[in-house]
Amino acid sequence: MINLTNRAGGGVLCALIATSAAMITTTSFAAPHYDGLWSVLIVTEKGDCDRGYRYPVRISNGRLADAGDTGFTIAGAVAQTGAITVTVSAAGKSASGSGRLSGDAGGGSWTGGSCSGSWTAERRGA
Repeated sequence: MINLTNRAGGGVLCALIATSAAMITTTSFAAPHYDGLWSVLIVTEKGDCDRGYRYPVRISNGRLADAGDTGFTIAGAVAQTGAITVTVSAAGKSASGSGRLSGDAGGGSWTGGSCSGSWTAERRGA
């Protein structure tokens, strides 16, 4: 199980992923262009959160969902352009992110509590 608290034990969710019920400004979603299993790496660049996390994320009909048993909730969507907005939450804390997918890879930025950083993603399968 991934620890979603900061090193001081204060309960700050320092993760992306990647953006509870995120809204995207377009009504057209990327179904099924970006559908599949993705591996997302979240890196903390500012704040006292753990340095990094890796999460499995499934995109289905342009919607994001947790693809593992990590104990967090992920909500978000991918537009046909590859623009992505996501919120990750656990234990009453959350982090938001945005970025872009292109082909089988992507990346962007995230922020949550006093922490922020970047994320990268790569497609792992269908």
